[in-house]
Amino acid sequence: MTAMAHEPLTQAEVLLEGFLALDTPEGFRAELIEGDIVVTPPPDGDHEDYIGLIVSQVVRRSRTDMQFSGNKGLKLRSGGHCPKNHVIPDGTFAPAERRLYRGADPWMPCTGVAMVLEVTSTKPEADRETKRRCYARGGIPLYLLVDRETAMVTLFSEPEKDDYLRSLKRSFGDALPLPEPFAFDLDTADFI
Repeated sequence: MTAMAHEPLTQAEVLLEGFLALDTPEGFRAELIEGDIVVTPPPDGDHEDYIGLIVSQVVRRSRTDMQFSGNKGLKLRSGGHCPKNHVIPDGTFAPAERRLYRGADPWMPCTGVAMVLEVTSTKPEADRETKRRCYARGGIPLYLLVDRETAMVTLFSEPEKDDYLRSLKRSFGDALPLPEPFAFDLDTADFI
Protein backbone atom coordinates (compact mmCIF):
# COMPACT_ATOMS: atom_id res chain seq x y z
CA MET A 1 0.00 0.00 0.00
CA THR A 2 1.49 3.29 -1.04
CA ALA A 3 1.09 6.45 0.99
CA MET A 4 -0.98 9.12 -0.67
CA ALA A 5 0.91 12.26 -1.54
CA HIS A 6 -0.34 15.32 0.35
CA GLU A 7 -0.66 18.65 -1.33
CA PRO A 8 1.74 21.16 0.24
CA LEU A 9 0.07 23.78 2.40
CA THR A 10 -0.17 27.28 1.02
CA GLN A 11 1.45 30.14 2.89
CA ALA A 12 -2.00 31.33 3.97
CA GLU A 13 -2.87 27.87 5.34
CA VAL A 14 0.41 27.68 7.27
CA LEU A 15 -0.20 31.15 8.72
CA LEU A 16 -3.75 30.26 9.77
CA GLU A 17 -2.62 26.96 11.28
CA GLY A 18 0.15 28.69 13.25
CA PHE A 19 -2.24 31.41 14.41
CA LEU A 20 -4.86 28.95 15.63
CA ALA A 21 -2.17 27.05 17.58
CA LEU A 22 -0.99 30.16 19.48
CA ASP A 23 -1.12 30.01 23.26
CA THR A 24 -1.23 33.64 24.36
CA PRO A 25 -0.68 34.69 27.99
CA GLU A 26 -3.79 35.34 30.06
CA GLY A 27 -5.40 38.68 29.23
CA PHE A 28 -3.60 39.08 25.90
CA ARG A 29 -5.49 38.88 22.60
CA ALA A 30 -4.15 37.31 19.43
CA GLU A 31 -5.80 38.25 16.15
CA LEU A 32 -5.09 37.48 12.50
CA ILE A 33 -5.70 40.71 10.61
CA GLU A 34 -5.00 41.05 6.89
CA GLY A 35 -2.22 38.45 6.98
CA ASP A 36 -0.55 39.72 10.17
CA ILE A 37 -0.67 38.11 13.60
CA VAL A 38 -1.35 40.90 16.10
CA VAL A 39 -0.98 40.34 19.84
CA THR A 40 -2.23 43.06 22.18
CA PRO A 41 -1.69 43.35 25.94
CA PRO A 42 -4.54 43.53 28.45
CA PRO A 43 -6.45 46.84 28.26
CA ASP A 44 -6.19 49.59 30.86
CA GLY A 45 -9.02 50.65 33.16
CA ASP A 46 -10.09 53.65 31.06
CA HIS A 47 -10.48 51.37 28.04
CA GLU A 48 -12.78 49.08 30.02
CA ASP A 49 -14.68 52.06 31.45
CA TYR A 50 -15.67 53.27 27.96
CA ILE A 51 -16.90 49.79 27.05
CA GLY A 52 -18.91 49.57 30.27
CA LEU A 53 -20.53 52.97 29.67
CA ILE A 54 -21.65 51.90 26.18
CA VAL A 55 -22.86 48.43 27.18
CA SER A 56 -24.88 49.92 30.03
CA GLN A 57 -26.67 52.32 27.68
CA VAL A 58 -27.34 49.64 25.06
CA VAL A 59 -28.84 47.32 27.66
CA ARG A 60 -31.02 50.06 29.20
CA ARG A 61 -32.00 52.09 26.16
CA SER A 62 -31.90 49.97 23.00
CA ARG A 63 -35.21 49.39 21.27
CA THR A 64 -34.15 45.79 20.56
CA ASP A 65 -33.04 43.48 23.37
CA MET A 66 -29.31 43.03 22.73
CA GLN A 67 -26.73 40.50 23.80
CA PHE A 68 -23.12 41.60 24.28
CA SER A 69 -19.83 39.76 24.02
CA GLY A 70 -16.35 41.05 24.69
CA ASN A 71 -14.70 37.68 24.16
CA LYS A 72 -16.03 36.00 21.01
CA GLY A 73 -13.86 36.43 17.96
CA LEU A 74 -15.23 36.92 14.47
CA LYS A 75 -14.20 35.08 11.31
CA LEU A 76 -14.25 37.66 8.54
CA ARG A 77 -13.48 37.59 4.83
CA SER A 78 -10.08 38.86 3.86
CA GLY A 79 -8.77 40.62 0.81
CA GLY A 80 -6.28 39.03 -1.56
CA HIS A 81 -4.57 35.73 -0.75
CA CYS A 82 -4.58 36.16 3.03
CA PRO A 83 -6.29 33.61 5.24
CA LYS A 84 -9.65 34.51 6.73
CA ASN A 85 -9.33 37.34 9.26
CA HIS A 86 -9.84 36.38 12.90
CA VAL A 87 -10.64 39.56 14.83
CA ILE A 88 -11.74 39.97 18.45
CA PRO A 89 -13.71 43.20 18.79
CA ASP A 90 -13.76 45.00 22.13
CA GLY A 91 -17.49 44.44 21.95
CA THR A 92 -20.03 42.73 19.74
CA PHE A 93 -23.78 43.38 19.91
CA ALA A 94 -26.43 41.11 18.42
CA PRO A 95 -30.20 40.85 18.90
CA ALA A 96 -30.80 38.55 21.89
CA GLU A 97 -33.31 36.47 19.92
CA ARG A 98 -30.48 35.34 17.59
CA ARG A 99 -28.44 33.80 20.46
CA LEU A 100 -25.27 34.05 18.38
CA TYR A 101 -22.78 33.50 21.17
CA ARG A 102 -23.64 29.86 21.89
CA GLY A 103 -21.19 27.04 21.26
CA ALA A 104 -17.66 26.16 22.30
CA ASP A 105 -15.87 27.63 19.28
CA PRO A 106 -14.20 30.94 20.29
CA TRP A 107 -14.58 32.12 16.64
CA MET A 108 -18.01 32.80 15.15
CA PRO A 109 -19.23 34.01 11.77
CA CYS A 110 -20.36 37.64 11.64
CA THR A 111 -23.82 36.95 10.20
CA GLY A 112 -26.43 38.46 12.51
CA VAL A 113 -24.07 40.81 14.36
CA ALA A 114 -25.68 44.28 14.59
CA MET A 115 -22.66 46.31 15.72
CA VAL A 116 -19.03 45.93 16.73
CA LEU A 117 -17.26 48.27 19.14
CA GLU A 118 -13.59 49.21 19.33
CA VAL A 119 -11.92 51.54 21.83
CA THR A 120 -8.46 52.67 20.73
CA SER A 121 -5.54 51.46 22.81
CA THR A 122 -1.94 50.51 22.00
CA LYS A 123 -2.45 50.31 18.21
CA PRO A 124 -5.04 52.96 17.32
CA GLU A 125 -4.36 52.78 13.56
CA ALA A 126 -5.49 49.15 13.54
CA ASP A 127 -8.86 50.22 14.99
CA ARG A 128 -9.18 53.24 12.69
CA GLU A 129 -8.19 51.54 9.45
CA THR A 130 -7.43 47.82 9.38
CA LYS A 131 -10.23 46.55 11.58
CA ARG A 132 -12.69 48.96 9.94
CA ARG A 133 -11.93 47.34 6.56
CA CYS A 134 -12.31 43.85 8.05
CA TYR A 135 -15.70 44.67 9.57
CA ALA A 136 -16.91 46.26 6.32
CA ARG A 137 -15.84 43.17 4.34
CA GLY A 138 -17.75 41.05 6.84
CA GLY A 139 -20.92 43.05 6.16
CA ILE A 140 -21.31 44.14 9.79
CA PRO A 141 -23.90 46.93 9.58
CA LEU A 142 -22.46 49.23 12.25
CA TYR A 143 -18.96 49.85 13.57
CA LEU A 144 -18.64 52.12 16.63
CA LEU A 145 -15.15 53.51 17.22
CA VAL A 146 -14.23 55.32 20.43
CA ASP A 147 -10.99 57.16 19.64
CA ARG A 148 -9.34 58.20 22.90
CA GLU A 149 -6.51 60.12 21.19
CA THR A 150 -8.84 62.42 19.27
CA ALA A 151 -11.65 62.43 21.90
CA MET A 152 -14.11 61.48 19.15
CA VAL A 153 -16.68 58.74 18.72
CA THR A 154 -17.47 57.62 15.17
CA LEU A 155 -20.27 55.42 13.87
CA PHE A 156 -19.51 53.78 10.52
CA SER A 157 -22.48 52.40 8.56
CA GLU A 158 -23.45 51.00 5.15
CA PRO A 159 -20.63 48.51 4.56
CA GLU A 160 -19.63 48.01 0.95
CA LYS A 161 -16.61 45.96 -0.15
CA ASP A 162 -13.57 47.16 1.84
CA ASP A 163 -15.08 50.10 3.72
CA TYR A 164 -18.16 51.83 5.05
CA LEU A 165 -19.93 54.39 2.88
CA ARG A 166 -21.08 56.59 5.77
CA SER A 167 -19.57 57.84 8.99
CA LEU A 168 -20.94 60.10 11.70
CA LYS A 169 -18.48 61.71 14.17
CA ARG A 170 -19.13 63.39 17.46
CA SER A 171 -16.79 64.89 20.04
CA PHE A 172 -16.79 63.37 23.50
CA GLY A 173 -19.65 65.03 25.34
CA ASP A 174 -21.99 65.15 22.33
CA ALA A 175 -24.74 62.61 21.73
CA LEU A 176 -24.34 60.16 18.85
CA PRO A 177 -27.54 58.80 17.28
CA LEU A 178 -27.54 55.01 16.89
CA PRO A 179 -29.98 53.76 14.23
CA GLU A 180 -32.21 50.68 14.34
CA PRO A 181 -32.07 48.15 15.88
CA PHE A 182 -30.74 50.36 18.71
CA ALA A 183 -32.74 53.55 18.02
CA PHE A 184 -31.39 55.85 20.72
CA ASP A 185 -28.84 58.62 21.15
CA LEU A 186 -25.63 57.38 22.76
CA ASP A 187 -24.70 59.78 25.56
CA THR A 188 -20.94 60.44 25.59
CA ALA A 189 -20.90 63.04 28.40
CA ASP A 190 -19.12 60.60 30.73
CA PHE A 191 -16.39 59.99 28.12
CA ILE A 192 -14.78 63.33 29.02
